[in-house]
This record gives sequence, C-alpha cells and structure tokens, in this order.
Amino acid sequence: MSALRGFAATTNTKAPLLCGALLGLGLLSGCTSNLQGDTYSRNEARSVQQVRIAVVEDVRMVVIEGSKSGVGGLAGAAIGGIAGSSVGGGKGSTIAAIAGAVGGGVLGGKAEEAATRVQGVEIVVRYQDSNNLAAVVQQYDPKEDFQPGDVVRVMTVNGTSRVAQ
Repeated sequence: MSALRGFAATTNTKAPLLCGALLGLGLLSGCTSNLQGDTYSRNEARSVQQVRIAVVEDVRMVVIEGSKSGVGGLAGAAIGGIAGSSVGGGKGSTIAAIAGAVGGGVLGGKAEEAATRVQGVEIVVRYQDSNNLAAVVQQYDPKEDFQPGDVVRVMTVNGTSRVAQ
C-alpha cells in the first residue's frame, strides 16, 4: 500500500495536459482546408454549379494566409504554461507559468498561421458571354498552369468559384 502511495505522489500530473496540448497541435494540420480548384467541400458535392466559359487575362502568384482558429494559440499556451511551471518554485513557478503560457500562446498562434499558409494563384478572367472581368484566387496547383489566352471554365456553387482548364 505504501508503495502505491509513493507511486501516486511521484506521478507527473502535468503529463496528461502536455499530451493533450501536443495532440491538439498535431491535429492542427488536419484542420486546414484544401483550396485547390479540384477540391470540393461536402456541401458543394452533388450541388448544381453555374459554369461559365472565360478567357484568362492575367495570372499572378499570391499567398493565401493561414488559419487563425485559436487551436495553435491554445496548444502553445498549454505547453508554455507547463514548461514555465517547471521553473523554480512557489511564486516564481507561478510567474514563470503565466509568462510561459502567454509566450507559448503567441508563438502557437503564429505557428498555426505559418503551418496552414499556402501558395495561391489569382486568375483574372474575361467571361465570353458578357465581356465582364472577374478574379478568382485559389490554391496553386502545378498541374494547372494557367496562361493569358487560355480558355477556361469558371464554376460557381454556393458562392464559391473555382477555375479549371
């Protein structure tokens, strides 16, 4: 019985919290959505799309900023707080835990945004049926090399448009 009491006293109670924070940070990459022209959400599948034929006027590379869901900040705050609490003892440990949580939260948020940032392409098209211009930004796909003069399809469903060759 005394051996079990000693075991319980030495068990790290911060380990489950640290594991949860690391798991949340690891799942972060699974929370990103694919913004390529050939990817559809569940809501877009089996929906009627408006298809218009257009000619590419201009193409430029852009950066699509990453997500800011808060998952990275929360995971970073948990990890930073745990790491900070292991420094010193008493009030020093509490102050270090708070500083670690704040710093970890800021760094975790920045890490989330950077990890989910993607290369995009802005495609300016002129619709053949109306001669109007429109620009569509989607994730860059090296299989689709849009060039001025290309005839493309602009497909719109539920307010989301994509360009395909």
